[in-house]
Order: sequence, then C-alpha cells, then structure tokens
Amino acid sequence: MLPHYRPLKVAETFSMLAALFPDRIDLAVGRAAGTDPTTAYALQRDRRRAAPDDFPEQLAELLAYYEGSLPADHPFARLAALPGGAHHPDPWLLGSSPQSGVWAAERGLPYAFADFINPQGADVAQHYRRAFLPSSWQKSPQTMVAVWVVCAETDDLARQLAASAVMSFKLLQRGQLIPVPPVETALRFLDSEPKPLEGALPLRTRRRVLGAPATVRAGLEAVAREYAADEVMIVTITYEHTARRRSYELIADAFGISRR
Repeated sequence: MLPHYRPLKVAETFSMLAALFPDRIDLAVGRAAGTDPTTAYALQRDRRRAAPDDFPEQLAELLAYYEGSLPADHPFARLAALPGGAHHPDPWLLGSSPQSGVWAAERGLPYAFADFINPQGADVAQHYRRAFLPSSWQKSPQTMVAVWVVCAETDDLARQLAASAVMSFKLLQRGQLIPVPPVETALRFLDSEPKPLEGALPLRTRRRVLGAPATVRAGLEAVAREYAADEVMIVTITYEHTARRRSYELIADAFGISRR
C-alpha cells in the first residue's frame, strides 16, 4: 500500500529481497489505504493535514529507481544506487476500480484485480488489456484475479465455515471491527439478521466461491473466464487455521496441483 511509504524505502527493501532471492520477488503496489480511516491516519507520519492523493507520482518515482530513469538533475538521482544492484522485483499494480486498470495499462505493468472487493471488475480487466502499452516490464498484458474462496468436503460445510468471515464483513460495513468469530457465533448472528423484505432490491454483495472441491473448481474457472485471467489468487478467511489449510489442500487436489 504505497501511500503508507516513501518510494525510496520500498525500492530499497524490495531491491534487497530481489538480490537475496533472484527472480522470485513480486512487488505488488496498491493505492488504497488497505484498512479503515482511523488506522490509515495512525500510519501517517505527518498528521497535521490529510495525506495527499499523489499515487501516480509515487508510482512513477518507485519505478524510476528500478529503471534508472531519474533525470540527472533530479534531486534524488544520486540515490538510484540500490542495495540489490542489477536485481529488481517484478512490479504488479493492485486494484479494485477502473482507475487502477488505466494506470496499469499506461505503465505496462501486470495487473491484479481484487474481485473479493469488487466483483464487477471484468470490464476493468478488459479495458486494461485493450489499452495496454508494452514496457520494459511487460510486453503484453497479464491479469490476475483475486477471489474469496472457502473449500470443504461438502457444500454445506463450506458455507458454514464462511459464516465467520461474512459476519466480520457485515460488522465492518457498520464500523465495528471484531476478530474473526467462531463458526457457531457467526451462524447465530446471521440467523438473527433481518431478512430482506419481499420485493426489495437485492443489496450489492461480494462474490464468494464456496463449496466442495468440484463446486469450487467450477466457480474459480468461471471467474477466470470472466476476467480472461492468466492467474487466480485465492483469499480464504476462516476462524480455524486448520480449516483454511484444509481448504487450500482440497483446492490443490481439485486442480491436480502436487503438494511439496
């Protein structure tokens, strides 16, 4: 989340990581605060005024350190010698809105869209591919979609396990931050929630791919087709770590991915 950092700090840190682990480090850069307004404010170094919305300038400076493209008369030009030397990470742009797709296309960067935040992102990904400008980073568009997933032995069990995250998100929308609750607590809470009135327009909800392995595989393949995605990243939130690990194992088996 670049607004929380200085571009030079990010460039130096990921330069070092890229030197330690060549060709293994991705630098995923996002514009959003990634949290609630109070936490974002607490992360600000200067709290005398609101942080400026200068993400395009931050991104340009960050990439220039890796590209060695700062003009000789730039005040930071002498800082361009990064600790990783010739090694650099592969930058990605994160997004959940049309503007992020515009920037990714203009900069010629791979683009990762957060479907788990905004499930209406297929058009954004399509615009990104159409408007993509080849760069030193990427010759052709590359898209990843991140999806909220819970997999279990049965569809019903997966829906029950997902209740914990559903409750947390509902309360987050109301300004209440809570730890992810146990499944039983979440199910009681959701049962007590008022039911929509008959004929009322449905509220916009976040997409969830929930179910047994075959159900989840079909759901993930459908999302990948919708976005014409090269890669899918899964986001799994459960109360128990063992349930999350089991979800990953079942998904790997469903796609024939061997375990190490």
